[in-house]
Amino acid sequence: MSERAGGRVGIKEVAAAAGVSWKTVSNVVNGTGRVGDVTRARVEAVIAELGYRPNLAGRQLRRGRTNTLALAVPWVHAPYFSVLAHEVIDVGSTRGYRVLIEETRSSRDTELEVARGFDVQAIDGIIFSPLELTPAEIDEARGSVPLVLLGERADPDPSRARRTDHVSIDNVDAAAQVTTHLLETGRRRLAFLGAEPRGAGRTGAQRVQGFLDAHAAAGLEVDERWVLQVPQFSRSSGAATVEQVLPRIGEIDGLVCANDELALGALHALRLNGVRVPTDLAVTGWDNTEDGRFSNPSLTTVAPDLRAIAETAVDRILAQLANAATEPVDALVPHRLLIRESTRA
Repeated sequence: MSERAGGRVGIKEVAAAAGVSWKTVSNVVNGTGRVGDVTRARVEAVIAELGYRPNLAGRQLRRGRTNTLALAVPWVHAPYFSVLAHEVIDVGSTRGYRVLIEETRSSRDTELEVARGFDVQAIDGIIFSPLELTPAEIDEARGSVPLVLLGERADPDPSRARRTDHVSIDNVDAAAQVTTHLLETGRRRLAFLGAEPRGAGRTGAQRVQGFLDAHAAAGLEVDERWVLQVPQFSRSSGAATVEQVLPRIGEIDGLVCANDELALGALHALRLNGVRVPTDLAVTGWDNTEDGRFSNPSLTTVAPDLRAIAETAVDRILAQLANAATEPVDALVPHRLLIRESTRA
């Protein structure tokens, strides 16, 4: 069994059961020192019998840093996160670090494990893009492993003292920018695709806010029936939601989508139903994915600077490791609006 009555089996219990010193057990576990074959076999048998697991934290203290970072994202197959992972891996390599990937699959329990540092000390830091946990919940749950948050989750209580670095683009400003672009092309009846039913601090909520702000700045009102909720930021959700509103699609002349996947799904449904883009309806996306660059029509989109996100996140981890990060930062990185065929007259 792996646990004794008072807790985990320790190296001293293994040493006593095998009739050797704790140093000999350590040599067997770590492959160091000289240990005879008979003694090694006896120690390994006791380790297997007692279910001993080495203390990774202690091993790390002896060896120093592991030069390994973890990147935790919701879905590795999503285009945005796959490119982000590539950039983090590349930046980590330039800083002398390897990067391991964890897919949380939008599981609250898995996100809690990440926030706690995976309950191990085998990594030097974690770059984490959460979907379910709020910044306050992460601050409360996090362990001692250096941690940097990515993404656009707003803190419902901005006056709260924060414990964790955060790197993102300015979502509200970017959404206002892409909405203003559509208004400046003469379109006045806009819809937003990508509101989220859960939580005012989620990504969709910030992008909705920018959509509303741009209308207010132009002296226009938003028809709330056209702020469309989606269950997830996926192509299937984009297509299904557009299919649902097709009977009244003539009421709008522009569609702001919360990400490229929603926009690509929307383009598919519109094309199948004879709605011409951009002649009948202009469509915008978000993330500058490769599919959006090669879609027909090519997709106008918000392009976050993923390289800057990766560099800022990795460097904040290294600053924490060097004890140079005195106060948590909320770092904003650049974004661009890329205008393509889907919004051109």
